[in-house]
Amino acid sequence: MGIPLIDLSGALQSGAPHSPAVTAVATQLRQACMGTGFFYVLNHGVPTEVIARQFALAQQFFDLPLADKEAISLHRSPSMRGYESLGGQTLDASARPDLKESFYCGLDYAADHPYVQRGYHSYGCNQWPEALPDLAVHSRTYIAAMQQLALRLMQLLALSLHLPEDFFDHTHQSPMLTLRLLRYPPHPEGADALTFGAGEHTDWGAITLLAQDRHGGLEVKLPDGEWAAATPVDGALVVNLGDMIPRWTNGLYRSNPHRVRNVHSGDAPRHSIPFFYTPDHEAQVVPVPTCVPAGEAPRFEPCTVGEHLQAMYRKTYGMGHATTSASAAVMA
Repeated sequence: MGIPLIDLSGALQSGAPHSPAVTAVATQLRQACMGTGFFYVLNHGVPTEVIARQFALAQQFFDLPLADKEAISLHRSPSMRGYESLGGQTLDASARPDLKESFYCGLDYAADHPYVQRGYHSYGCNQWPEALPDLAVHSRTYIAAMQQLALRLMQLLALSLHLPEDFFDHTHQSPMLTLRLLRYPPHPEGADALTFGAGEHTDWGAITLLAQDRHGGLEVKLPDGEWAAATPVDGALVVNLGDMIPRWTNGLYRSNPHRVRNVHSGDAPRHSIPFFYTPDHEAQVVPVPTCVPAGEAPRFEPCTVGEHLQAMYRKTYGMGHATTSASAAVMA
């Protein structure tokens, strides 16, 4: 079993749920989601130049002096937006700190938004580097493009579950969106088996859309326990399911572990750009009817999106702390 490639040609527009192209994509999605929980999407509608520009700005950001980056540290942000330094995260508690640095941003929510007023994490304002004003402008363009694709993928997932196309639409009112820019230095020569760019983990939200550079390094744990390289495919994005989807599908669809090792030949860093889509904090996550056999009780209790993220945080860290965008979204 490998990571399938799904061509979205003819399936990006809603309103024709029974067209041959949409039916074919829904069938392929179902197979992928029951297997690896990972798949590539081609002809996804996000312009090549939008992705290329985001990579160029990411490189410019990471090339800034450390003092400029630390000035917008995510630890200065109530909504956990900003810069995270090298070794600032350990995704696998049994491994060494991750060899990566990153920058978080997302939708700007005004101070008078109810979720900001209630103190929900991941709802608030971004921090942007003064020395790179184009980053804010273009990141908003990138987020809008990825949000549109994520919402369409949620509709296609609904169809793959034999549900109405708009089944999940009501959960998109005030979504939790996180865009993360990542840079991994070359893998250290002679590093031990506990050294990773990003340790083994699953994502906690709904779906992740990943753009990666030509160096690769992402590895996916298949259901049989073997690791497979998510080799970059020209023009394609990597999509994976987060832990919310198994809960929504009563365990039918999978959220598989993955990790990163920047082991390509040469001394260049690896860049990747994951976009994490998580629905509205107060949306209900209830196992869908097509995934609960007649006469059986659901495997998961109903909860809100926020309660799911809090439960994942407690499971990972053993604490009753409210979840943050950094921990809830995780990375790829």
